[in-house]
Amino acid sequence: MASTSKANLTEDDEEEEEIEHFDDFTLASSWERFISEIEATCRQWSADGPKNLLEKGAVHLDYSNKIYRIKSELKDATKIYSMEYYFGIDNNGNISDWNCTLHDLQLCFGVKEFLVISPQSASGVVLDAPESSKLLSAVAIALSNCSCLWPAFVPVHDPSRKAFIGIQNMGTIFTRRFEADRIGSQVPVKFMHLEGLYELFVSKFAYWTSDHLTHLFKVYLMMKLTYRTLPNDDENDGIQDADAENAESEKMPDGGNLNRKHWDDDCPWSEWYSAEDPVKGFDLVTTWSEKVIESSLEMAEMENASPHEAEKWILTPNLSPNLDSSKGDRIGFASQLQLLVSALDMSFEAQFMEDFVSVENLGSDNLKSSMVIPPPTVLDRVLKDLLLEGRQFPDFAKGEHKSSRAIKGAPLESLFAQFCLHSLWFGNCSIRAIAVLWVEFVREIRWYWEESQPLPKMPAHGSIDLATCLINQKLQMLAICIEKKRELNEEFQDCLGSNDDVFVHMEEDIQVGEESTSFLTQSQDFDGKRDSPLILEGFNESKTSISKFSTNSQDAYSADKSTSDSKRTGSAGPVGSMKLLNSCQSLHAPFTQNAPLMTEDMHEERLRAVEAFGDSFNFSAQLERETLSSDMSAFKAANPDAVFEDFIRWHSPGDWENDGSKANDKWPPRGKLSQRMSGPGNSWRKIWNDAPSLPAYEQKPLLDPNREGEKILHYLETVRPHQLLEQMVCTAFRASADTLHQTNFGSLKQITTKMDQLYHTMASTLRPLQANLLSGNSEKIEDLKRLCVALEHVEKLLTLAASLRHKFIQAPRVYEAIFSDYYDFYLPNMGKGSADVDIQKEFDLKLQLRVNERQVVSNMFTPPTANQSWRKVLSMGNLLNGHEPILRQIVFSKRDSGSDCHYAVSTRGGPHMDDQQEIETYRMYVCGTSNDLRVALCVTSYD
Repeated sequence: MASTSKANLTEDDEEEEEIEHFDDFTLASSWERFISEIEATCRQWSADGPKNLLEKGAVHLDYSNKIYRIKSELKDATKIYSMEYYFGIDNNGNISDWNCTLHDLQLCFGVKEFLVISPQSASGVVLDAPESSKLLSAVAIALSNCSCLWPAFVPVHDPSRKAFIGIQNMGTIFTRRFEADRIGSQVPVKFMHLEGLYELFVSKFAYWTSDHLTHLFKVYLMMKLTYRTLPNDDENDGIQDADAENAESEKMPDGGNLNRKHWDDDCPWSEWYSAEDPVKGFDLVTTWSEKVIESSLEMAEMENASPHEAEKWILTPNLSPNLDSSKGDRIGFASQLQLLVSALDMSFEAQFMEDFVSVENLGSDNLKSSMVIPPPTVLDRVLKDLLLEGRQFPDFAKGEHKSSRAIKGAPLESLFAQFCLHSLWFGNCSIRAIAVLWVEFVREIRWYWEESQPLPKMPAHGSIDLATCLINQKLQMLAICIEKKRELNEEFQDCLGSNDDVFVHMEEDIQVGEESTSFLTQSQDFDGKRDSPLILEGFNESKTSISKFSTNSQDAYSADKSTSDSKRTGSAGPVGSMKLLNSCQSLHAPFTQNAPLMTEDMHEERLRAVEAFGDSFNFSAQLERETLSSDMSAFKAANPDAVFEDFIRWHSPGDWENDGSKANDKWPPRGKLSQRMSGPGNSWRKIWNDAPSLPAYEQKPLLDPNREGEKILHYLETVRPHQLLEQMVCTAFRASADTLHQTNFGSLKQITTKMDQLYHTMASTLRPLQANLLSGNSEKIEDLKRLCVALEHVEKLLTLAASLRHKFIQAPRVYEAIFSDYYDFYLPNMGKGSADVDIQKEFDLKLQLRVNERQVVSNMFTPPTANQSWRKVLSMGNLLNGHEPILRQIVFSKRDSGSDCHYAVSTRGGPHMDDQQEIETYRMYVCGTSNDLRVALCVTSYD
């Protein structure tokens, strides 16, 4: 038994000895497991390829859509590291193209795809030198094991230094080592100049310091210089200094000033607000293609070279962050219209505008505090601008968009439109501020009425424009009433002043008899004929146009004087060959009074009255009785022998039925009245029988200016707040859009299209307000707020277009290209509100300039003024109009062929290169300003 047990024990020992011959990774070191984990991850990434990595969560970089990154976490003992693999879908790009979308390490070392391994710590860098070397060795071993040729980098030192070390296995022959570091301050003066940087690079491969001067090294050079125009604030400071120093010398011959206070002084919105310049400045990138440098002297000459000698100029606009800001703090028409819409929403809470003036009627304390009105001086200034400094006869059609009249508002230059625009900027455009301004505005309007003074910015002649809002119609009619009232007052004063003359010449007037009734002279032409000097504005030449008259002025006068039995007055001349029915006399067209003016509400009132009665024909005649009776009286005076049928033949030819005869010159004319005119109890015949024979100038005016003027003022003083605000909103939107439409934006079709769309959107959205279909807490208020957002988008684009055109008026291709690119960038946000705008993506345009466009951009770099020059001492060359580059990037490289370098013995006949292939043995990337310097060195060696 004992021997058996001993034998079994021996067999167990032998099995344990056999197990000890296997590699047990569970007993390996943590460093070996760390290398294995790196290797496994790299193998997986390499096997997946770029397309599969995108499906597994790789994301593109924020500044580039062509470079992607995938990340993995690794653990070594107690530390956790992050390994990132950067790759591109298209790796055919050339690093020497200075592509601004490259990763920083791609620019520094000229690599394409690479790895970055860093600790997951607050700093994100390896602060310990042994640890960084150990980490880089682990990555190099792992990449060698999986046959990956990716370069690997480890961030070291302090994060502000942007320092890296790296390594790359280029196969079985060569190894590249990388190192980058940065000097953040106190850059040696030598390294601020190209000559010193060249000597720094040569020192990396020259054996002795004396070789810099005695040997000529073939060094390849590429350079990129970035210039930046002065910010607007600095530019304004310089302008102010120049104004102070040269106040007398910088005046133009016509008295103007060469310097502009604001960039948008010549823009149409500058009357209401000053917009922030959306273009803060420009970055100009000038690049020199690869050239060979063999001495420090050539570098010194290159430092003095002009940027105009660069191969490429690339322009990048620096736009204001507020241009696509989501904060909604931009001041413009859109922002103020939102306040006006809020005031409209509150307008349903009171019956009269005076109710909002009192603070006690406003409700909560918060509401009271938000509705502070400006001081009286501001109110007086606004009223003065509205009523005293305006043009008396503005051109309403000027600047209007073709679709502007589809919005039932007031024309831009009209009095009410100007009132609405002033309201946007009066106080905070609250309902209380609007109420205060409206009450004072109506009081001023009443003063103009009572003093018979012409109403500013309103036409005093013509017909009422029913396509505008009701308040504009009322103001237009009031202006006409004021003018009529002034004429009546002047006539009355003339009569009082000539009473004595009238009595003195009374006997002479009686003897003159028939001739005293005519004011015509033989020298007047037909168009100047009037029966009284008082009818120049108030009367017209009848329903029949002058072109129908077959006789000239002398014939008309002779025909009028040929009447023996009766006296003809108020004739405008015969109507063709028409004859009267009862006498073989020519039918004369009379001068008639203009039809009484009516606003839209007056037309609607009459229409409702007609619809309420069944006999609409006779009732409409009663409504038009005054006008019809006036026309009949004038016709009787011009045709003393006329009958009712003659009047119908002239006034309403459709109601006279001929007997079919085509000869119109035969007498007597044959025909009869239509059925509606010949029926019993016809109202027209009754009016004819009652109408006296009076020429138009002797009749009572159809328009009573005193009565109509008082009715208009009563309407303005008692208008309901919501009715006023509805018309104000429509007019303010229309006036704001028309103002923006006057912007000179060149030939940008995108703006034209957006303006057309905006007008159509406004017309459809504002239609319920025009029809008085709005009610309190209506959903239409939200539609109006969305309309404000749409206007804000167009306003931003117009501001940008105006700014770009002003800067590149001599280079239209440039501003069109910049705007088109920004339009495509901004277009996805056009349907969103300010709070929904995506501001994560930044606008980044790189526009290559043509040779003939360079001078326009160069002129933007105005020579620094005395106020700007003291700020820093120029320490770099390649000045552009006195401006040194804000960033200088240089790539030095040295190449050796397989036949003339110390690698030749080991590589000749090798599988990876031939004798004629060149190797970039040294590469140095320099990026710096006058205050800092970053250097990245890449060295290729044979291992």
